[in-house]
Amino acid sequence: MSRPIPLAAPPALARGGKAVYGAPLGILMLEARFPRILGDMGNARTWPFPVLYRVVKGASPERVVLEGARGLLPDFLAAAEDLVGQGAEAITTNCGFLSLFQRELSGHVGVPVATSALMQVPWVEATLPPGRRVGVVTVSRATLTPAHLEAAGAPADTPVEGTENGREFFHVLIRAEKEDMDVGLAEEDILEAGRALVARHPEVGAVVLECTNMPPYAAALREALGLPVYDIYSMIAWFHAGLRPRDFGGAFAR
Repeated sequence: MSRPIPLAAPPALARGGKAVYGAPLGILMLEARFPRILGDMGNARTWPFPVLYRVVKGASPERVVLEGARGLLPDFLAAAEDLVGQGAEAITTNCGFLSLFQRELSGHVGVPVATSALMQVPWVEATLPPGRRVGVVTVSRATLTPAHLEAAGAPADTPVEGTENGREFFHVLIRAEKEDMDVGLAEEDILEAGRALVARHPEVGAVVLECTNMPPYAAALREALGLPVYDIYSMIAWFHAGLRPRDFGGAFAR
């Protein structure tokens, strides 16, 4: 009896169409020279997955944070489009103040966009007991306006505290007074802002860090306040999980 002839395996087909593969998240970066320590959004080792970066020329922290990013929207749109052209399947930014561009960026590039850690405010608030609210620690309370909050979907009256009265963090990141940073002093600035926030607003039951340079200090702030602390790292970990869901092997546990 003749044996059946085995069917040939279908050819493996590699799909193209991108310039870069394996890094579905694109990050729009401000143009700055301060140190980006581990945990900072601009340190590629912060992420447990590959990312694509694009520096937006002329978008200094001072211009974005203190001047409302006036005149910069076309530059951010072009940079986001470039990242998508490289292979990004979703876009984020490294400044929470860019919530102002959320609608324009998402409408322009046609992929998911998460501009700001502030977008977590309504999510986190939904988890809290009645009577408790989310408070925000930002690099600059004076210039974080209701428009920034509303663009992120957060209540316009969200309690906010900033670091502008501190000794290090604001001056290095925003005023660009020096390229080096005393990390201990920067941490104290953030802890002081967090303590001031809950002192002025005892109803605060969780904190969202607006600034993408604050994740290195989130654990210390949680320890100091005894409250949950969320930041750009927590948001992007969630964001990326939708781009590349964990593959459990397709088999049910027996």
